[in-house]
Amino acid sequence: MTFCAAVGHKLLQRIPTVGRGSARAYSARPTTLPDEGRAKVTIRTIKKLYTDQQPITMMTAYDYPTSVACDRAGVDMVLVGDSLAMVALGHNDTSEITMDDMIHHSKAVARGSRSSFLVTDLPFGAYQSDETTAVNNAIRMIKEGRAEAIKLEAGRRAAPKIDAIANGAGIPVVGHIGLTPQTAVALGGFRVQGKSVASAQALVADALALQEAGCFAIVLEAMPSLVAEAVTRLLRIPTIGIGAGPATSGQVLVLSDMVGMFDRFTPKFCRSFADLGPRMVTAVGEYNEAVRAGTFPAEGTHTYAMPAAAEERWRTYVQKEFGLELGPGSGSGTRVSTDPVPQSI
Repeated sequence: MTFCAAVGHKLLQRIPTVGRGSARAYSARPTTLPDEGRAKVTIRTIKKLYTDQQPITMMTAYDYPTSVACDRAGVDMVLVGDSLAMVALGHNDTSEITMDDMIHHSKAVARGSRSSFLVTDLPFGAYQSDETTAVNNAIRMIKEGRAEAIKLEAGRRAAPKIDAIANGAGIPVVGHIGLTPQTAVALGGFRVQGKSVASAQALVADALALQEAGCFAIVLEAMPSLVAEAVTRLLRIPTIGIGAGPATSGQVLVLSDMVGMFDRFTPKFCRSFADLGPRMVTAVGEYNEAVRAGTFPAEGTHTYAMPAAAEERWRTYVQKEFGLELGPGSGSGTRVSTDPVPQSI
Protein backbone atom coordinates (compact mmCIF):
# COMPACT_ATOMS: atom_id res chain seq x y z
CA MET A 1 0.00 0.00 0.00
CA THR A 2 1.38 3.43 -0.90
CA PHE A 3 1.77 6.24 1.63
CA CYS A 4 -1.11 8.09 -0.06
CA ALA A 5 -3.31 5.00 0.10
CA ALA A 6 -2.62 4.84 3.81
CA VAL A 7 -3.67 8.47 4.19
CA GLY A 8 -6.91 7.72 2.39
CA HIS A 9 -7.67 4.80 4.67
CA LYS A 10 -7.11 7.08 7.64
CA LEU A 11 -9.50 9.66 6.24
CA LEU A 12 -12.20 7.32 4.95
CA GLN A 13 -14.98 6.03 7.12
CA ARG A 14 -16.20 2.47 6.65
CA ILE A 15 -18.41 2.33 3.57
CA PRO A 16 -21.66 0.39 4.09
CA THR A 17 -22.21 -2.52 1.73
CA VAL A 18 -25.22 -2.18 -0.54
CA GLY A 19 -27.58 -5.16 -0.61
CA ARG A 20 -25.48 -7.46 1.60
CA GLY A 21 -27.31 -7.28 4.89
CA SER A 22 -24.96 -7.04 7.85
CA ALA A 23 -21.81 -8.01 5.94
CA ARG A 24 -18.95 -5.67 6.68
CA ALA A 25 -17.05 -3.65 4.09
CA TYR A 26 -13.29 -3.48 4.04
CA SER A 27 -10.46 -2.68 1.64
CA ALA A 28 -10.10 -6.15 0.11
CA ARG A 29 -13.73 -6.35 -0.96
CA PRO A 30 -14.99 -3.71 -3.41
CA THR A 31 -18.15 -1.85 -2.44
CA THR A 32 -20.48 0.63 -4.07
CA LEU A 33 -19.92 4.21 -2.99
CA PRO A 34 -22.93 5.73 -1.24
CA ASP A 35 -24.68 8.63 -2.93
CA GLU A 36 -23.44 11.72 -1.13
CA GLY A 37 -26.10 13.89 -2.75
CA ARG A 38 -23.67 16.47 -4.17
CA ALA A 39 -24.17 17.63 -7.74
CA LYS A 40 -21.41 16.89 -10.21
CA VAL A 41 -18.95 19.75 -10.53
CA THR A 42 -18.42 20.79 -14.15
CA ILE A 43 -16.65 23.61 -15.93
CA ARG A 44 -19.93 25.51 -15.77
CA THR A 45 -19.87 25.08 -12.00
CA ILE A 46 -16.33 26.43 -11.85
CA LYS A 47 -17.27 29.39 -14.02
CA LYS A 48 -20.30 30.14 -11.85
CA LEU A 49 -18.22 30.04 -8.68
CA TYR A 50 -15.82 32.46 -10.35
CA THR A 51 -18.61 34.77 -11.54
CA ASP A 52 -20.22 34.71 -8.08
CA GLN A 53 -16.80 35.39 -6.51
CA GLN A 54 -16.98 32.21 -4.47
CA PRO A 55 -13.58 30.70 -3.60
CA ILE A 56 -12.75 27.58 -5.63
CA THR A 57 -11.14 24.66 -3.80
CA MET A 58 -8.71 22.21 -5.38
CA MET A 59 -6.76 19.40 -3.74
CA THR A 60 -4.33 16.81 -5.07
CA ALA A 61 -5.21 13.11 -4.96
CA TYR A 62 -3.12 10.21 -6.17
CA ASP A 63 -5.21 7.06 -5.66
CA TYR A 64 -8.71 5.81 -4.91
CA PRO A 65 -8.79 6.38 -1.11
CA THR A 66 -7.43 9.94 -1.28
CA SER A 67 -9.81 10.70 -4.14
CA VAL A 68 -12.83 9.51 -2.14
CA ALA A 69 -11.66 11.57 0.84
CA CYS A 70 -11.39 14.73 -1.29
CA ASP A 71 -14.72 14.06 -2.97
CA ARG A 72 -16.53 13.49 0.33
CA ALA A 73 -14.94 16.61 1.80
CA GLY A 74 -16.65 18.63 -0.93
CA VAL A 75 -13.57 19.78 -2.84
CA ASP A 76 -14.53 21.44 -6.14
CA MET A 77 -11.59 20.17 -8.19
CA VAL A 78 -9.31 17.19 -7.66
CA LEU A 79 -5.86 17.41 -9.24
CA VAL A 80 -3.78 14.36 -10.07
CA GLY A 81 -0.58 16.35 -9.92
CA ASP A 82 2.80 15.14 -11.09
CA SER A 83 3.93 15.97 -7.55
CA LEU A 84 2.96 12.35 -6.93
CA ALA A 85 6.39 11.53 -8.37
CA MET A 86 7.92 12.84 -5.15
CA VAL A 87 5.24 12.46 -2.47
CA ALA A 88 3.82 9.08 -3.56
CA LEU A 89 6.56 7.37 -5.56
CA GLY A 90 9.66 8.73 -3.83
CA HIS A 91 11.38 10.26 -6.86
CA ASN A 92 13.72 13.21 -6.40
CA ASP A 93 11.71 15.49 -8.68
CA THR A 94 8.62 15.53 -10.86
CA SER A 95 10.45 15.12 -14.18
CA GLU A 96 10.95 11.39 -13.58
CA ILE A 97 7.28 10.45 -13.85
CA THR A 98 5.89 9.10 -17.14
CA MET A 99 2.64 9.28 -19.07
CA ASP A 100 1.88 5.68 -18.13
CA ASP A 101 2.44 6.51 -14.45
CA MET A 102 0.11 9.50 -14.64
CA ILE A 103 -2.58 7.55 -16.49
CA HIS A 104 -2.40 4.75 -13.92
CA HIS A 105 -2.93 7.16 -11.01
CA SER A 106 -5.52 9.24 -12.86
CA LYS A 107 -7.66 6.14 -13.46
CA ALA A 108 -7.52 5.28 -9.76
CA VAL A 109 -8.54 8.81 -8.75
CA ALA A 110 -11.34 8.82 -11.32
CA ARG A 111 -12.87 5.74 -9.70
CA GLY A 112 -13.21 7.58 -6.40
CA SER A 113 -14.27 10.99 -7.72
CA ARG A 114 -18.03 11.13 -8.14
CA SER A 115 -18.67 14.85 -7.78
CA SER A 116 -15.37 16.72 -7.91
CA PHE A 117 -14.04 17.89 -11.27
CA LEU A 118 -10.96 15.84 -12.21
CA VAL A 119 -7.85 17.52 -13.64
CA THR A 120 -4.66 15.58 -14.40
CA ASP A 121 -1.17 16.89 -15.15
CA LEU A 122 0.56 16.09 -18.38
CA PRO A 123 4.05 15.10 -17.21
CA PHE A 124 7.36 16.51 -18.41
CA GLY A 125 8.09 15.35 -21.95
CA ALA A 126 4.43 14.75 -22.82
CA TYR A 127 3.82 18.07 -24.57
CA GLN A 128 7.08 19.99 -25.00
CA SER A 129 8.18 18.62 -28.37
CA ASP A 130 5.36 19.51 -30.76
CA GLU A 131 1.64 20.15 -31.05
CA THR A 132 0.81 16.68 -32.37
CA THR A 133 2.49 14.98 -29.42
CA ALA A 134 0.79 17.35 -26.99
CA VAL A 135 -2.66 16.71 -28.46
CA ASN A 136 -2.16 12.95 -28.63
CA ASN A 137 -1.07 12.76 -24.99
CA ALA A 138 -3.93 15.00 -23.89
CA ILE A 139 -6.34 12.66 -25.68
CA ARG A 140 -4.73 9.66 -23.97
CA MET A 141 -5.19 11.28 -20.56
CA ILE A 142 -8.88 11.85 -21.23
CA LYS A 143 -9.56 8.43 -22.78
CA GLU A 144 -7.30 6.21 -20.69
CA GLY A 145 -6.80 8.29 -17.55
CA ARG A 146 -10.50 9.28 -17.36
CA ALA A 147 -9.54 12.90 -16.63
CA GLU A 148 -12.00 15.69 -17.39
CA ALA A 149 -9.30 18.26 -18.07
CA ILE A 150 -5.53 18.37 -18.35
CA LYS A 151 -3.04 20.75 -16.77
CA LEU A 152 0.32 21.73 -18.17
CA GLU A 153 3.13 23.89 -16.87
CA ALA A 154 3.98 26.45 -19.52
CA GLY A 155 4.12 30.11 -20.36
CA ARG A 156 3.32 31.96 -23.56
CA ARG A 157 5.65 29.81 -25.66
CA ALA A 158 3.24 26.90 -25.22
CA ALA A 159 0.23 28.92 -26.41
CA PRO A 160 0.03 27.15 -29.81
CA LYS A 161 -0.04 23.74 -28.09
CA ILE A 162 -2.71 24.88 -25.64
CA ASP A 163 -4.75 26.20 -28.55
CA ALA A 164 -4.40 22.87 -30.35
CA ILE A 165 -5.51 20.93 -27.26
CA ALA A 166 -8.29 23.26 -26.08
CA ASN A 167 -9.72 24.48 -29.36
CA GLY A 168 -8.48 21.87 -31.81
CA ALA A 169 -9.17 18.75 -29.76
CA GLY A 170 -11.84 20.26 -27.49
CA ILE A 171 -10.10 19.23 -24.28
CA PRO A 172 -10.33 21.63 -21.29
CA VAL A 173 -6.93 22.96 -20.24
CA VAL A 174 -5.68 24.41 -16.95
CA GLY A 175 -2.50 26.46 -17.30
CA HIS A 176 0.26 26.71 -14.70
CA ILE A 177 2.73 29.59 -14.38
CA GLY A 178 5.11 30.97 -11.78
CA LEU A 179 7.18 28.24 -10.18
CA THR A 180 6.86 25.31 -12.57
CA PRO A 181 8.42 22.27 -10.85
CA GLN A 182 8.90 20.35 -14.12
CA THR A 183 11.42 22.98 -15.24
CA ALA A 184 12.67 24.10 -11.82
CA VAL A 185 16.28 23.52 -12.88
CA ALA A 186 15.95 26.17 -15.58
CA LEU A 187 14.48 28.53 -12.97
CA GLY A 188 17.43 28.06 -10.64
CA GLY A 189 15.64 25.65 -8.33
CA PHE A 190 12.41 25.79 -6.35
CA ARG A 191 12.36 29.58 -6.04
CA VAL A 192 9.66 32.22 -5.79
CA GLN A 193 8.98 33.79 -9.18
CA GLY A 194 8.00 37.37 -10.04
CA LYS A 195 9.96 39.14 -7.31
CA SER A 196 11.31 41.76 -9.73
CA VAL A 197 9.16 44.10 -11.80
CA ALA A 198 10.49 42.57 -15.03
CA SER A 199 9.75 39.00 -13.97
CA ALA A 200 6.32 40.04 -12.68
CA GLN A 201 5.57 41.63 -16.06
CA ALA A 202 6.58 38.37 -17.72
CA LEU A 203 4.11 36.45 -15.55
CA VAL A 204 1.31 38.83 -16.56
CA ALA A 205 2.21 38.32 -20.21
CA ASP A 206 2.22 34.54 -19.74
CA ALA A 207 -1.17 34.58 -18.02
CA LEU A 208 -2.80 36.69 -20.71
CA ALA A 209 -1.33 34.50 -23.45
CA LEU A 210 -2.61 31.31 -21.79
CA GLN A 211 -6.07 32.83 -21.42
CA GLU A 212 -6.08 33.83 -25.07
CA ALA A 213 -4.92 30.35 -26.10
CA GLY A 214 -7.94 28.74 -24.44
CA CYS A 215 -7.18 27.86 -20.81
CA PHE A 216 -10.30 27.89 -18.63
CA ALA A 217 -8.24 28.38 -15.44
CA ILE A 218 -4.62 28.99 -14.47
CA VAL A 219 -2.62 27.81 -11.46
CA LEU A 220 -0.36 30.51 -10.00
CA GLU A 221 2.47 29.00 -7.96
CA ALA A 222 4.99 30.62 -5.63
CA MET A 223 4.78 34.30 -6.49
CA PRO A 224 4.30 37.47 -4.44
CA SER A 225 0.69 38.10 -3.40
CA LEU A 226 0.60 41.46 -5.20
CA VAL A 227 1.67 39.86 -8.47
CA ALA A 228 -0.95 37.12 -8.13
CA GLU A 229 -3.59 39.72 -7.32
CA ALA A 230 -2.74 41.75 -10.43
CA VAL A 231 -2.82 38.65 -12.64
CA THR A 232 -6.14 37.56 -11.14
CA ARG A 233 -7.75 40.96 -11.67
CA LEU A 234 -6.49 41.21 -15.25
CA LEU A 235 -7.86 37.81 -16.31
CA ARG A 236 -11.40 36.77 -17.20
CA ILE A 237 -10.82 33.20 -16.02
CA PRO A 238 -10.22 31.78 -12.52
CA THR A 239 -6.79 31.61 -10.95
CA ILE A 240 -5.92 28.86 -8.48
CA GLY A 241 -3.17 29.83 -6.10
CA ILE A 242 -0.54 27.74 -4.36
CA GLY A 243 1.84 29.98 -2.48
CA ALA A 244 0.34 32.97 -4.27
CA GLY A 245 -1.64 34.66 -1.50
CA PRO A 246 -5.35 35.08 -0.77
CA ALA A 247 -6.39 37.22 -3.75
CA THR A 248 -6.61 34.36 -6.26
CA SER A 249 -9.94 32.85 -7.31
CA GLY A 250 -9.20 29.64 -5.45
CA GLN A 251 -6.53 27.60 -3.69
CA VAL A 252 -4.79 24.25 -4.14
CA LEU A 253 -2.48 22.30 -1.85
CA VAL A 254 -0.64 19.00 -2.08
CA LEU A 255 -2.56 16.60 0.17
CA SER A 256 0.56 14.93 1.53
CA ASP A 257 1.91 18.31 2.62
CA MET A 258 -1.21 19.55 4.38
CA VAL A 259 -1.80 16.31 6.34
CA GLY A 260 1.84 15.83 7.34
CA MET A 261 2.58 12.79 5.21
CA PHE A 262 5.62 14.02 3.24
CA ASP A 263 8.75 13.68 5.33
CA ARG A 264 11.33 15.58 3.26
CA PHE A 265 10.14 19.17 3.61
CA THR A 266 7.02 21.31 4.00
CA PRO A 267 6.72 24.40 1.78
CA LYS A 268 6.44 27.76 3.54
CA PHE A 269 3.05 28.42 1.94
CA CYS A 270 1.51 25.17 3.23
CA ARG A 271 -0.65 25.18 6.33
CA SER A 272 -0.70 21.94 8.30
CA PHE A 273 -4.29 20.75 8.79
CA ALA A 274 -3.29 17.39 10.29
CA ASP A 275 -0.18 15.46 11.34
CA LEU A 276 -0.92 11.96 10.10
CA GLY A 277 2.65 10.90 9.37
CA PRO A 278 3.75 10.47 13.01
CA ARG A 279 0.36 9.00 13.91
CA MET A 280 0.76 6.38 11.20
CA VAL A 281 4.26 5.47 12.41
CA THR A 282 2.85 5.09 15.93
CA ALA A 283 -0.03 2.91 14.72
CA VAL A 284 2.27 0.62 12.71
CA GLY A 285 4.62 0.39 15.68
CA GLU A 286 1.76 -0.66 17.95
CA TYR A 287 0.72 -3.29 15.42
CA ASN A 288 4.28 -4.54 15.25
CA GLU A 289 4.44 -4.88 19.03
CA ALA A 290 1.01 -6.54 19.24
CA VAL A 291 1.98 -9.21 16.72
CA ARG A 292 5.24 -9.94 18.53
CA ALA A 293 3.46 -10.03 21.90
CA GLY A 294 0.82 -12.41 20.58
CA THR A 295 -2.09 -10.07 21.38
CA PHE A 296 -3.07 -9.70 17.72
CA PRO A 297 -5.03 -11.33 16.22
CA ALA A 298 -7.22 -12.20 19.20
CA GLU A 299 -9.31 -15.37 19.07
CA GLY A 300 -13.02 -14.60 18.92
CA THR A 301 -12.44 -10.95 18.02
CA HIS A 302 -10.37 -11.01 14.83
CA THR A 303 -11.02 -14.62 13.77
CA TYR A 304 -13.65 -16.72 12.00
CA ALA A 305 -15.38 -19.74 13.60
CA MET A 306 -16.61 -23.01 12.12
CA PRO A 307 -20.15 -24.25 12.82
CA ALA A 308 -20.11 -26.38 15.97
CA ALA A 309 -20.75 -29.71 14.21
CA ALA A 310 -18.15 -29.02 11.52
CA GLU A 311 -15.61 -27.96 14.16
CA GLU A 312 -16.04 -31.19 16.07
CA ARG A 313 -15.61 -33.29 12.92
CA TRP A 314 -12.55 -31.25 11.90
CA ARG A 315 -10.89 -31.67 15.31
CA THR A 316 -11.48 -35.40 15.18
CA TYR A 317 -10.12 -35.63 11.64
CA VAL A 318 -6.85 -33.76 12.23
CA GLN A 319 -6.29 -35.59 15.52
CA LYS A 320 -6.70 -39.01 13.95
CA GLU A 321 -5.02 -38.20 10.64
CA PHE A 322 -2.12 -36.03 11.84
CA GLY A 323 -2.05 -36.37 15.61
CA LEU A 324 -2.77 -32.66 16.11
CA GLU A 325 -4.60 -31.28 19.13
CA LEU A 326 -5.98 -27.91 18.03
CA GLY A 327 -6.42 -24.86 20.24
CA PRO A 328 -9.74 -23.62 21.58
CA GLY A 329 -10.54 -21.66 18.40
CA SER A 330 -13.06 -18.83 18.03
CA GLY A 331 -15.42 -19.73 20.84
CA SER A 332 -15.10 -23.50 20.37
CA GLY A 333 -18.08 -23.72 18.10
CA THR A 334 -20.29 -21.35 20.05
CA ARG A 335 -20.28 -18.71 17.29
CA VAL A 336 -20.83 -19.08 13.57
CA SER A 337 -19.21 -16.21 11.66
CA THR A 338 -21.10 -14.77 8.72
CA ASP A 339 -18.26 -12.42 7.82
CA PRO A 340 -16.98 -12.82 4.27
CA VAL A 341 -13.44 -14.08 3.80
CA PRO A 342 -11.17 -11.29 2.50
CA GLN A 343 -9.19 -11.65 -0.70
CA SER A 344 -5.48 -12.24 -0.29
CA ILE A 345 -3.28 -9.17 -0.50
